[in-house]
Amino acid sequence: MDTKAYANFIHISPRKVRLVLDAVRGLRASEALNRLQFANKRASLPIMKLIRSAIANAEHNFELDKDNLYIKEVRVDAAPTLKRWLPRAHGHATTIRKRLSNISLTLGEVRESGKKESKRRALESPIKLAELQQGKKASAAAKMNEHEAIEDKGKEIREHGHDAGKRGFANRMFRRKSG
Repeated sequence: MDTKAYANFIHISPRKVRLVLDAVRGLRASEALNRLQFANKRASLPIMKLIRSAIANAEHNFELDKDNLYIKEVRVDAAPTLKRWLPRAHGHATTIRKRLSNISLTLGEVRESGKKESKRRALESPIKLAELQQGKKASAAAKMNEHEAIEDKGKEIREHGHDAGKRGFANRMFRRKSG
């Protein structure tokens, strides 16, 4: 069973992220986290977070054992580049390209556990057209009853006033005549 996790718009260039990912590609998840903990690169922190997220997805959604997971596939793509300007001599400007990364990670199982479905509830059986039409008729009748109740409440408000008996600042304010 494969589990996936994504980290988008990381403010590190893809080239620098690939250096760190090449060191952990194909390793067990726990061993990869140990290596990243001692890596002296800025990209190691977001990658550690991503691996932890993928492990949590595997444990929660598919009830997999975290010791049975390895990094099956990891990929870094370029995200949209932020373009900034730096003033230069003679009124010129040069562009500064702040590159961003999108990282996608897939964890696989070392030994297959046989669990293939997530814990999410399975879809219910399809609804037949006749049942759907009967349901629409019943809901239309319920809406009519609800509409009549709203009309009755509106009549009460018109007869007795919305704030009948209440004398507050807002009532005095809106009772005033302008002019």
